[in-house]
Amino acid sequence: MKSGIRDKAEGAAKDAKGKIKEKVGEKSDNKKMQSEGNLEQAEGKGQKARGEIKKAVDK
Repeated sequence: MKSGIRDKAEGAAKDAKGKIKEKVGEKSDNKKMQSEGNLEQAEGKGQKARGEIKKAVDK
């Protein structure tokens, strides 16, 4: 798998995992888990963006 596509896929997975963590943190009133979820979402979005850039450059 090309690195751009891999970054997009891994970023999407990290974003989804972060969303789940954030929601579980909200429901359980766990601020630390909520923050971790938000951080993972941001990392995932950044990684997806990096994948988009790599994919565009490879064309």
